Amino acid sequence: IPPDRSLGSSGINAEYGGYSGADIGIVVRDALMQPVRKVQQATHFKKVSGPSRDDPNVTRYDYLSPCSPGDTGAMEMSWMNINGDDLLEPKVDMNDMLRSLTNCRPTVGQDDLKQHVQFTQDFGQEG
Repeated sequence: IPPDRSLGSSGINAEYGGYSGADIGIVVRDALMQPVRKVQQATHFKKVSGPSRDDPNVTRYDYLSPCSPGDTGAMEMSWMNINGDDLLEPKVDMNDMLRSLTNCRPTVGQDDLKQHVQFTQDFGQEG
């Protein structure tokens, strides 16, 4: 997480509180799928460079990655027309996490949390 987006009280937690651990797991899995969706929905790809999968010390300059139609070097095509070895998938970034947070709602409501706090006050941690 970038330094300007902490999980503390002034960061993501303050904006998106109420998510359980299971909810966060769902958000993370959804964010991991965002690059796949970008590839599947792309109408244009451009040549980019990146480390070779065979030898990370060698740079390949002919990978294809999804892009906007207006990008320099954009070529209209579908991911179905690209050899899997020639595709450079986008990396997961903070925008993917934020997009997933807006798509995945918390399953624990404020009333549930109040009941839990009251139960803990009445009966203690162990019940």
